[in-house]
Amino acid sequence: MNARIISPIGRLWPGTLRARLFLILLAGLVIAYGLSFSVLFLERYMSAKAVMLGTLETDIATSIAVLDRLPAGERAEWLNRLSRGSYRLVLGPGFAGVPDMSGHSAEIAGRIEEAVGHRFPLRLESVPGEGKRLQAHLTLSDGAPLTIDVTPRGVMPIADWLPYVLAIQMGLLVFCTWFAVRQATRPLAEFAAAADALNPNKKEPPLSEAGPSEVAHAARAFNAMRERIAHYLEERVQILAAISHDLQTPITRMRLRADMAEDSPEKGKLLQDLGEIERLVQDGIAYARSAHVRGEKTVRIDLASFVESLFYDYQDTGKSVTVVSVVQGTVLTKPHALRRILSNFIDNALKFAGAAEIGVERKEQGHIAITVMDRGPGIPDNMLEAAMQPFFRLEQSRNRETGGTGLGLAIAQQLTGAIGGSLRLYNRSEGGLAAEIVIPSRPDI
Repeated sequence: MNARIISPIGRLWPGTLRARLFLILLAGLVIAYGLSFSVLFLERYMSAKAVMLGTLETDIATSIAVLDRLPAGERAEWLNRLSRGSYRLVLGPGFAGVPDMSGHSAEIAGRIEEAVGHRFPLRLESVPGEGKRLQAHLTLSDGAPLTIDVTPRGVMPIADWLPYVLAIQMGLLVFCTWFAVRQATRPLAEFAAAADALNPNKKEPPLSEAGPSEVAHAARAFNAMRERIAHYLEERVQILAAISHDLQTPITRMRLRADMAEDSPEKGKLLQDLGEIERLVQDGIAYARSAHVRGEKTVRIDLASFVESLFYDYQDTGKSVTVVSVVQGTVLTKPHALRRILSNFIDNALKFAGAAEIGVERKEQGHIAITVMDRGPGIPDNMLEAAMQPFFRLEQSRNRETGGTGLGLAIAQQLTGAIGGSLRLYNRSEGGLAAEIVIPSRPDI
């Protein structure tokens, strides 16, 4: 058997469609948002750089021209007036630095050289220390040294409120992505719930056909499919009921003719075969009727009295049936359908084990569980589900006396669905089979 290899990415990949769509859409939006922000940031940086270099060239040209024409004694008074935010004018040789003609520094040096018009010898150095700091050294016309201390600026300063705006925008992206995915996947969840609850034997409201056109079209198709399934099942049950009913007349005629025949071994065998056919027909009619119990009204019954009545009916006929536990209270159900279900369980227990035990208990949320137990051979675990199918018999000899018709549990399952309950077969740990029906708790009507 080939083992499936799961990559590390596959382990991290979520299992639900909603989570996958959410991650895909969110990742796409975040990447697009990040690219847009990066382009905006780059454009802002380039614009600020162009403005700074253009202003630097114009201002330095003006400042050097003014200082060069001023008397040496008045130059110090004009230094602060001529300095700007990106550079400062200093009389003197400045600080010792290292030559720096890297990309940004070379660009600044070129702008300064264009500003001085190549009239003054210029030397550009990088000053060690914190941040990027450049100094341009030149000599004025009268031989006085002048230093231009340049502090290059990148982009414009970011406002304090900008990170909060970015956080709000990211939260809005997450919310919109979640809402869009929820709107897209909610119809799928509704379809799955409707498919799980699909029961053609119950008259339930159709799936809502509201919403986008694609969702409405799928809902209409689902409702039509449910109607077709119910129609097919109805036809199947009607055909079975019709065949079973029509067989009763020829069976009766055959029995009358067999009774009028002379006594012989063949007559006994014929009457035995007719009896088996008659039981099969009766079970077929019962199975067909079990799908049409909607006419029976749901009433509230006393649980203890109901179980005792069923127990006494079997006791009066000499059957070994006992009640091992019972709870007090009432339950809302269809009594005739429930009696037929429990009778089928008890009959099976009596046939295969010779005795039956009835237990009643209250489960979570007020549900009532009625269990019919026996100490017979039970059913193999791999056949428990198949045993609920019509005409399934564990005894394969085709002998109706030992194997029955195979409709008892199928009828019980049909009736259980009709009363809104659930049916479960399981083998007891101490030996034997248990058939449990759970009746849900319902509000008073």
